[in-house]
Amino acid sequence: MTQRAVTDTESAIAERARNVLPAGGFGNVTFDIVIREGRGGRAWDESGNEYLDFLLGSGPMLVGHAHPDVTAAVQEQVSKGSTFFVNNEAGIQLAEAIVDAMACAEKVRFLSSGSEATFYAMRVARAHRQRGKIMKFEGGFHGMNDYALMSMAPVRPGNFPQATADTAGIPDSVSDEILIAPFNDAATAVSLIYEHQDDLAGVIVEPLQRMIPPEPGFLEALREVTQELDMALIFDEVVTGFRFAYGGAQELYGVTPDLCALGKVIGGGYPLSAVAGREEFMKYFDAGEVGAENAVKQIGTLSGNPVAAAAGLATLEILKQPGTFEHLFATGQRFMDGLTSLIGKHSVRGQVRGVPPMFDILFTDVDVKDYRGASQSNGAKLKVFNEQVLAGGLLKGDNKFYVSTAHTIDDIDEALVICDAALAAVGKA
Repeated sequence: MTQRAVTDTESAIAERARNVLPAGGFGNVTFDIVIREGRGGRAWDESGNEYLDFLLGSGPMLVGHAHPDVTAAVQEQVSKGSTFFVNNEAGIQLAEAIVDAMACAEKVRFLSSGSEATFYAMRVARAHRQRGKIMKFEGGFHGMNDYALMSMAPVRPGNFPQATADTAGIPDSVSDEILIAPFNDAATAVSLIYEHQDDLAGVIVEPLQRMIPPEPGFLEALREVTQELDMALIFDEVVTGFRFAYGGAQELYGVTPDLCALGKVIGGGYPLSAVAGREEFMKYFDAGEVGAENAVKQIGTLSGNPVAAAAGLATLEILKQPGTFEHLFATGQRFMDGLTSLIGKHSVRGQVRGVPPMFDILFTDVDVKDYRGASQSNGAKLKVFNEQVLAGGLLKGDNKFYVSTAHTIDDIDEALVICDAALAAVGKA
């Protein structure tokens, strides 16, 4: 496969990045390219190379880059001002849209990042039950806050429920505040919840953990035990919200949490996130209702930013159009099925895991139901695959394909040609 052409202009920009940015980048991806622009389901780098874009800014661009309706909404709002630190109608309208869409949502509090959303959801859970500990699941990704970066990608997984930090700079004491359970093991999770019920404030879970779907009955078991013990069940829907269905993963799987963290899609490509949930929990953001001593303090300079809210509203209007999700799932399923066929064609040990709007290849034939199963995937083969598809003109994350509503069947078929060559290289590696 031919390598992409890199102009002197892009090389000079990359060199400037290395002079001012740690490791020469923003900390998000492992490859070294500089994107100039995106339109629909495609992007172009500073050398003029064109890519089928299945990275989508790590997910926010569900309706594609520079959608004319989103662009128009943003331009209209920018002409009126960028931020005010007080209520604005666009933010209020977006909150109304979230309440209408999400089964758990009776109230909404806006923030700026997914890491903030999961952090505050956990804080609300603690305020509600007046307990300090949170249970999360090994391999679960909930952003970059200290509590989230516990056993997200442990190099040496320990015994449950002991948590281990995934990064330097986290105080040792934080590991005592997080309990770790295996994803998709309802019996173990429920047993740990009962065992630690006197200390637990709540449970946070990705309804689909990275690329691993929930086993039948798993989310239901979490809902039943947390409801019985009056502790918060938090769905991290930063990725899945408005992507798996208009009502998110809670609509797709038919399980309603007490709180959910939202991000990515709701900002339409701009920094915006939210905690949404039942009034019983969301009232802790209101000192006038619960008293200052019980209230959860939260202030953010850009929370509810009107430009981001306008972009989010425009995005949700596009997603509400008839046939949008049917198209998204059809194109994504075609991609998944095509990859599965190519894995067989090249006799590669691998499997496609995820759901049509979001998936990847795991290079293992182990039945993957949790983090420890997923960790059996051959990282060297994944690296070869990712390098080859990038060289062939396909942009994706290190471990995920995102599909947009802007992608067409022709885009999928073109992507499969690139993946065919990449899997041939993997088969020889």
